[in-house]
Amino acid sequence: MSGDPRTEPGKILVGKSDKYEYLTLSVGNRHGLITGATGTGKTVTLQTLAEGFASNGVPVFAADIKGDLSGICMPGDAKPPFVKRAQELGFEYQADEFSVTFWDLFGQAGHPIRATVSEMGPLLMSRLLQCTDAQEGIINIVFRVADEKGWLLLDLKDLKALLQYVADNAADLKVKYGNIVPSSIGAIQRQLLVLENQGAEKFFGEPALDLNDFIQTDKERRGVINILSAQKLMESPRLYATFLLWMLSELFEKLPEVGDLPKPKLVFFFDEAHLLFDDAPKALLDAIERVVRLIRSKGVGVYFVTQNPLDIPDNVLGQLGNRVQHALRAFTPRDQRAVRAAAETFRQTPGLDTVKAIMELKVGEALVSMLDEKGMPSMVSRAFIAPPSARVGTVTPEELKGVMAKDPIKDKYDTAIDRESAFEILAKRANGQMEDADSPEVEAGAGSGGILSEIGNAIGGALGGGAPKINPKTGKPMRTPKTTTQVIVQSAIQSASRTIGSQIGRAILRNVLGGILGGKGGRFGIADGLPSNPPAAGASENPLDRPDDKAGRRPNS
Repeated sequence: MSGDPRTEPGKILVGKSDKYEYLTLSVGNRHGLITGATGTGKTVTLQTLAEGFASNGVPVFAADIKGDLSGICMPGDAKPPFVKRAQELGFEYQADEFSVTFWDLFGQAGHPIRATVSEMGPLLMSRLLQCTDAQEGIINIVFRVADEKGWLLLDLKDLKALLQYVADNAADLKVKYGNIVPSSIGAIQRQLLVLENQGAEKFFGEPALDLNDFIQTDKERRGVINILSAQKLMESPRLYATFLLWMLSELFEKLPEVGDLPKPKLVFFFDEAHLLFDDAPKALLDAIERVVRLIRSKGVGVYFVTQNPLDIPDNVLGQLGNRVQHALRAFTPRDQRAVRAAAETFRQTPGLDTVKAIMELKVGEALVSMLDEKGMPSMVSRAFIAPPSARVGTVTPEELKGVMAKDPIKDKYDTAIDRESAFEILAKRANGQMEDADSPEVEAGAGSGGILSEIGNAIGGALGGGAPKINPKTGKPMRTPKTTTQVIVQSAIQSASRTIGSQIGRAILRNVLGGILGGKGGRFGIADGLPSNPPAAGASENPLDRPDDKAGRRPNS
């Protein structure tokens, strides 16, 4: 081969040993692994591969843990180490820049990323909340109730409202779903409070992320690089890991089968990959392994970046064909075992002591083994990694603001939407705006002007915490603004106790007045409000027997 080694068709230059080391695009969806100790050059290798994919028209998603990947949107600097490395590899260093879309779950250093609670699903939500088996059962009940009622679960306040609903109706729901323990609901509510304190309420909601916005090319037909600003997100490592797993599962579910392509449709780089697997239950590990194994048929490549290959479960590690191993340090017996384990994952090269080489590698040097066109791993080689052409480092706030201002999707996600969902529906029910509308009791008493109804409701209002004040202009009840908890809990208590008190009051008045009147019109007469007709045969006066209101509910999407 002659000329610039970076222009080899269908390949990405990774580095050079005694020969050039390439990643073949047609097997780029067979996944990969970048490992090494802190400060050995993993991020530079990640940037080199990301630039290579983007240059060949493949969109990229990468999590920026330390902030030093954001500079990929700016031209590189001709630093002496980079210029020297390029010359050693047989080409002249040329600065370049790439089209980048910045994302941030908190909306500070990028466009906001949001997902609905329903999209997250009960399995990932349970992991995010660190639920026990019993608590995970409660979460599944909440999701099932939302589906059956047609109540949208969009954000955390919807989830909290549904939890309260399940707690209030535990006696009825346990017949269908099993025992509902109040302490489990309380534990989930406390975990939700912790999650809110970490800022997670900004992630749950709408407009939800359209994953097609990750799969974009620029006007030069180069892939757009999506950078997730994760510096603040790493303060909540469980939220970070759950978000990445959610994205992976959403891609797996929504992208069509495409088989083997000349190049991937999308490539993901997951930095600090060990967080995806730490303390994960077996069901979740099985789901991750299944997605990683099958998502390649959707044209998606997944590249894990972590310090040690042992951070990755064996059934996932076996799916990662393209590997770059930077230096590991063996200061403890555990470190020595890790080095040996890393060495054993490669196809060995005669004459190369892989264990010794891993501990001797310099910064920017790595052991490389890539898949060939037939999917066969190459023998491991000790290679110098090619330098990136864009800036290695951070962008300034002014540069970031300028890049985001030119982004074509800037108006799509920056403004949050809060449409009617479970929280609003349950608040209306608690205020009597929905459930009371079709109540037989209300219909019978409304507008009748009956003395018995008025006195009975007065007694019920006293027992239920007092009747609401009436606006003299509108004739309607006046409501004092309350917090979410007050609206849901206090209104529910008052409504129930007012109903019970009303029935007690009416029963007392019937007995007393009925005895005085002796069943005849007398001085008070029927026109003064006594019921002239008994309830129809089979009809129930118990308001708890009335049918559920269906007005205003939408199917879960």
